[in-house]
Amino acid sequence: MSLVTKQNDSFSSNCTGNNSLNSVSPIVGHYDVEQGLRYWHLVKYQDDQSNIKDYNHKSIPEIFLTRLLSTKGTVQKFVDDFLTTILTANERLPPAVKWLFDLLDEASAAHGILDPEVAHAWKSNSLPLRFWVNFIKNPDFVLDIQKTPVVDSCLSVIAQTLMDACSTSEHRLGKDSPSNKLLFAKDIPTYRKMVNRFYQDVASLPPVTDQEMCVAMQALSMSHNGEFDIISALRELYVYAAKYNDQVLEALDTDPYCQKMHLAEKLETVACTLEGEETRRFRGTVSIESYTTMEDQSRKLVINLPGSRRTSRRWKRAFPK
Repeated sequence: MSLVTKQNDSFSSNCTGNNSLNSVSPIVGHYDVEQGLRYWHLVKYQDDQSNIKDYNHKSIPEIFLTRLLSTKGTVQKFVDDFLTTILTANERLPPAVKWLFDLLDEASAAHGILDPEVAHAWKSNSLPLRFWVNFIKNPDFVLDIQKTPVVDSCLSVIAQTLMDACSTSEHRLGKDSPSNKLLFAKDIPTYRKMVNRFYQDVASLPPVTDQEMCVAMQALSMSHNGEFDIISALRELYVYAAKYNDQVLEALDTDPYCQKMHLAEKLETVACTLEGEETRRFRGTVSIESYTTMEDQSRKLVINLPGSRRTSRRWKRAFPK
């Protein structure tokens, strides 16, 4: 056995609060560091960081295939339970998932997309592949663990299995195929049916109204109040909106609900404000420096500020690519 230093809390580096989202162990403060107090993990000697280089250059020969199959049989139940948990549409399903999947179905219908595999790919890329695969391959995002090369390789096999289950194309496997695909090859059809059934069950759930969605998002926001940098998140959203300013403004102009809320005018007003220009209904200027530091004013600009119609060229000047 050997000791390795407790890893830093990299996942919550963008948080402004003092509590970590991915650690339940004590956080080392300045006083503890000054007193020489450090936290350690107790791990096996062969998993120590000093042997990472040797492990990276080792490959599993055919002689270990029997052990590989027996290990797969040991973890089979846990993999099945995990996939059953994340691919079950019940009362514990977040309303945001239902709302997002309905939005994707409406988008495919609005654009005349008749191929069901397109909507299937959208849903897979938005939840299983974007969210769950990321956490499977990076458990240190939510748990305070030391991810060794051996553990990383094992988790990559499970992540690849979920990716294959979300795929609609058939993969032809042979004797030269990698072992990580051969291990769960017989289980992929079953997992693929679970994914399809999950999407069908979500589609059959009652629609989520805008009021229910707002209440759920407000409750989620309040539960993590003070833990994230809201201004940085808003800034990233504006950078994305500036990159696709023409498409965003056109969509806001053509949508009846957005027209009723005057979202296009408000969005362009925010761009003018960030650029330091005056608007017809809002007199005075707010520079980009004051926006990034004055949280209360920025919230008013984003949510409540009405304004006049501006050309999309202001977006390009306010947010250069």
